[in-house]
Order: sequence, then C-alpha cells, then structure tokens
Amino acid sequence: MKVLVTGAAGFIGSHLVDRLLGEGEEVIGVDDLSSGALTNMAEARSAAGKFSFQRADVTSTVIQDLVKRTKPEIIFHLAAQVDVRASVANPVQDAMVNVIGTVNVLASASEAGVRKVIVASSGGTIYGDPEPSRLPITEDQFFMPESMPVSPYGVSKRVITDYLRYFQVDKGLDYTALALANVYGPRQEPASEVGLEGQVVAIFARRMLGAKPCTIYGDGTQTRDFAHVHDVVSAFVAARDKGSAELINIGSGSEISINDLYAKLAAHTDARFEPNYAPWRPGELYRISIDPSKAADVLGWQPSLSIDEGLGQTVDWFRTRM
Repeated sequence: MKVLVTGAAGFIGSHLVDRLLGEGEEVIGVDDLSSGALTNMAEARSAAGKFSFQRADVTSTVIQDLVKRTKPEIIFHLAAQVDVRASVANPVQDAMVNVIGTVNVLASASEAGVRKVIVASSGGTIYGDPEPSRLPITEDQFFMPESMPVSPYGVSKRVITDYLRYFQVDKGLDYTALALANVYGPRQEPASEVGLEGQVVAIFARRMLGAKPCTIYGDGTQTRDFAHVHDVVSAFVAARDKGSAELINIGSGSEISINDLYAKLAAHTDARFEPNYAPWRPGELYRISIDPSKAADVLGWQPSLSIDEGLGQTVDWFRTRM
C-alpha cells in the first residue's frame, strides 16, 4: 500500500513512518521542518525505494500537486500547530495551520481519489474543561453544549471534525479521527526549557537527568491522561481498515496529577529536589481523562504500556541521549 504521512519528521509522525515501513508499506513523508527534525527520519531514509520525503507546508499548493502525482491510498494527517499557548497568542496562525492546512489536505485527497484520511485530533482539548463527574470523557460528549474548548487550539481541532464529516458525506472521502491523550515517549524533544504543556514528560525528564529544577504551572493538582507513542502509533495503524467515519479516543482512561507525574519521574531519575511552582497558564485544562472503550470495540486497540513502564522506557531513552 502507498501511504502519505504529514508531520513525518515530528515526534509521533516519525514513529508512525517507521512502523509503516516495517510493515512493508510505501511511505511518502511530508513536513515543513518547523518543529520536526530530519534526524527523526534517519531510519526511514535508509529504506531505499520505500520512503520518499517532501519538505512542504500543509497550507501550500505543493500538497495538492504531491497528492495528485503520488495518489496514495491513505493519508495520515499529523501535521499541526500543537502549542496551546501559541494558539492563545496567535489564533489566526493556529487556524491557518490546523484548519486551512487540514482542509487543503482533505480537498487534495478528495480530488486525487484517496480512499481514507486518518487525522490526529486532540482528546485533551476538543471536549473543553469537563466537570469531574464526566470523566473519563466519552466521544458522545463531543456534541454536548458544555463541551466548549477553552483555547483556539481546541477550537481548531474541533472544527476539523465537521470538515471530515462534510468530505465524507459530500465527497465520499472516508476518515477516522483519533482524539489523542497527552502523548509521550522517545524523540519528544522540547523546543525550549519552557516547552509545550503536552511535552511535560520530556521537559521533566531532561531537566531531572541534567540535575536542573523543574517548574510546575499551577499547584500541580491538575490532571492529564497520558499515552505512550508506541501505543498511539498502533492505533493509527489499526485505523487503516477500521473506524470508518468515527471519532475515537486514544488514551488510558486514567488521570494522573502533575505532582504525581513529577514524583514518578523523580523516582526513575533519582532526582532529589522539589519542583518550583509558577502561575497557571491561560488556555490549559484543569482535569482530563478520555475513555478508550470505543477504541477497543472499533479498532481492537488498547494501551499496552502502563504509565510506570512507559516513563521508565522514556527516561532510559533520554539518558542515552544525554
């Protein structure tokens, strides 16, 4: 099968490319390298004849030409602006990448006769800031009035779902939208010391291994649902032939507070210092966990790594890198 992966040089995208190549697929990788890195595709680029790469912005006409010329059977769309704080500061740019870029991919896929598009959505933002009684949150709550995103990033990811439905009904383009929990694991290199809210595992691991203090924004009682990148990639692979026209949560269904996450990482790294606390950052949720039951029923998917196993593997990877 010939497939195209946007965001191929990124954290999740590069792992997905490696997995697809390992299963014998012919892969076309696309990335503008604004946050992804060519080093993430070192293994893929050694797969002579099976992998090709195009540097391109998903909002550009290059995408239209590439999809038309290569005619992939499936497109995995992972390219995105993923920084919640950046979306608050510049909602126009967030919408350009996440909404216009996605529509460009969908229109290109429709015109070229692509069978299916599998899109990375955000389980941590599209459902808004839910009441604790609604956790872990299920996909049907997407349609509830109280499920209002609290950041432009969440709004952009929510809008994408409506476009997917339109292209499926009006153009016959099949899709699966995977609403991802906070993804962590090897290759998640923070862009800065502050980093993105979703990169907290990588930020803490690097700073602890470097004997540097960590900062928790807020009081640390806020919770998140974490999924290891290898499990997330398995969900994307499963969606190739399953989950038609569905929004599906990919997470653990469990909450862990940032304070507890810090303690677990400190145990794995032998860190001995206490965290610093800083003011809460706008646009972020207080509590979230997403119910993965539908993924088990529809995709035959469930997480294979516990949070402790996943954190241990991730710390080991960062330790070898540092």
